[in-house]
Amino acid sequence: MTVDAHHHVWDLSVRDQDWIPPGSPIRRDFAVADLEPEARAAGVDRTVLVQTVTAAEETPELLALAASCDLIAGVVGWTDLTRPDIADELARLRGLPGGHHLKGIRHQVQGEPDPGWLLRPDVRRGLAAVAGAGLVYDLVVLPHQLPACAEAAASVPGLTFVLDHLGKPPIASAALAPWARDLRALAARPNTVAKLSGLVTEAGPAFWSVPGLRPCTDTALDAFGPDRLMFGSDWPVCTEHASYGEVLAMARQSTSGLSPAERTRLFETTAARVYDL
Repeated sequence: MTVDAHHHVWDLSVRDQDWIPPGSPIRRDFAVADLEPEARAAGVDRTVLVQTVTAAEETPELLALAASCDLIAGVVGWTDLTRPDIADELARLRGLPGGHHLKGIRHQVQGEPDPGWLLRPDVRRGLAAVAGAGLVYDLVVLPHQLPACAEAAASVPGLTFVLDHLGKPPIASAALAPWARDLRALAARPNTVAKLSGLVTEAGPAFWSVPGLRPCTDTALDAFGPDRLMFGSDWPVCTEHASYGEVLAMARQSTSGLSPAERTRLFETTAARVYDL
């Protein structure tokens, strides 16, 4: 079976997703009921549901959804890392309905103007609290923020950092050398893992192909290996350019050189271990 370590849901009548531009084909509601038939048909039996907005109300909603859905095995939510009572807040979230599904925390670091945001003392304190709660920390960053990610991982060695979307490599520009250097520096930290996710969005229609993505997937495989790399669909964001099945097929084709045991780790057991599914 396969674990999808990264997808989203949203209801625009409950909360706007202001990061989605007007006219985008994904500016509509997406529910688990839309995902489930595609995931089951693709052999996916467990997923990790990931936050999308900086809103305290979203995480309890995602936890309750996970409690009602057999497909969702874990949730990566949001809370303010800089709040003084962060440890108490994490404990509160764990005590909510579905709270045992909380596996990680994520913040939209990609939107922070300070490239060293992760290194602020108040943020590091929050990261240490995430580690103390037995959770992981998902990194959604841009390439220029990767050096700060590596430094943060070194400063909080007890916390597992999960890099979403391989740090959003600049696939369309083909200027991959700085990204590859910084990705390898992050991978040198033993408490880091990464998701083979989001590449279809970064590539766009012109570069969305196995050969077009191979420079990134090969670099990630060499840097992290299948023991620290996991598949994520990034549904429904991926549907701007590709279907759920196409994204999974791309990932499988891109990693066809791995042994069966290595493919099992990349598509199942790494995510199950890291997120304690």
